[in-house]
Amino acid sequence: MYPFTYGPKAALLKFGFPEHIAVSKAAWPIIKVGSARVSTIGIALWGMYIGGHLEAMDILIAAMGWMALIDGLVCYQEGAPGSATFRVSSTCAVALWGLLGMTSGKHF
Repeated sequence: MYPFTYGPKAALLKFGFPEHIAVSKAAWPIIKVGSARVSTIGIALWGMYIGGHLEAMDILIAAMGWMALIDGLVCYQEGAPGSATFRVSSTCAVALWGLLGMTSGKHF
């Protein structure tokens, strides 16, 4: 929801993209649409938790590893290696939680 509350330029900068991308109005709809995926994942996780579907939560959380790799690759290619490192490491740590089944207690 960051692009809607603070604007697309601020959202792109916060994501880690360089200034020349953040000021490009062509990128603004993309960050707005892209922010919906994070909201959708959050809503889905909330619904799964309320429904007691903890194993399903682990699957969705583990799948975020793919998102980590793509986010990191794109940030790195666009000249934001620091953001790429942060995005890959932090999201992979979360994905590992799901991969190990730690929400459901299946493995730990």
